[in-house]
Amino acid sequence: MNTKSHIEWTEVTWNPLTGCTKISPGCSHCYAERMALRLQAMGQPNYKNGFKVTLHEHTLELPVHWKKPRTIFVNSMSDLFHRDVSIEFIRKVFEVMQKAHWHRFQILTKRSERLIEISDELPWMPNIWMGVSVENQNYIFRIDHLRQSGAKIKFLSLEPLLGPLHDLNLTGIDWVIVGGESGPKARHIDPAWVIDIRDQCQKAEVPFFFKQWGGTNKKKAGRLLEDRTWDEMPITQQIVRDSKQHFESAIRPEPPKMVLT
Repeated sequence: MNTKSHIEWTEVTWNPLTGCTKISPGCSHCYAERMALRLQAMGQPNYKNGFKVTLHEHTLELPVHWKKPRTIFVNSMSDLFHRDVSIEFIRKVFEVMQKAHWHRFQILTKRSERLIEISDELPWMPNIWMGVSVENQNYIFRIDHLRQSGAKIKFLSLEPLLGPLHDLNLTGIDWVIVGGESGPKARHIDPAWVIDIRDQCQKAEVPFFFKQWGGTNKKKAGRLLEDRTWDEMPITQQIVRDSKQHFESAIRPEPPKMVLT
């Protein structure tokens, strides 16, 4: 399934597995759980198990058949590093991302402990971006775990932002996304928290992307911060398109640069 995404920082989603379990406050009002249960009620085959962790082997090769280069969010409906997902299946996902080298893949996890536990067993290609979600000060340890991973491009999703994040260590971080919670039970986001993170990113010369204010009506709330949008993205080395050359040579990505749009 080629699912065009409404998420501002990606283009399409790819879900070789679905379902998850809650592990921290950012999970409390999980949009993926709401969506999964809705799709289950509609009879969508991939969601026959609701929000239980379910592997979908039949979807693994989908990105290989998408010939136009795209930015792909991996597992918008799950967490690839969930303990119920075997290392063998995770390797299969990485092998597909390695094979479909013309795409840019974005992975997010809250399970940073498992990320570093198996990081050395995974083929980290330049087209695989690895991120961790951090919702408040109690979970900044995930950033340290991310830094220890073998990912070439590392990013943070500070969403839903549920509290201030002062004095972030952005060493080795290539991109920061910030967003407020949306939906019927959306929790408050303080503009001062967002501005502080934006200022930290500017000081560290890390691209900053403000996704949304959120709330019960996220469209109405919009995504302007101090009267403008913030859509900065990291620029990385052009991914080699020739698969033979791609696998035979080691690629060293250029350091990300700031782009203002």
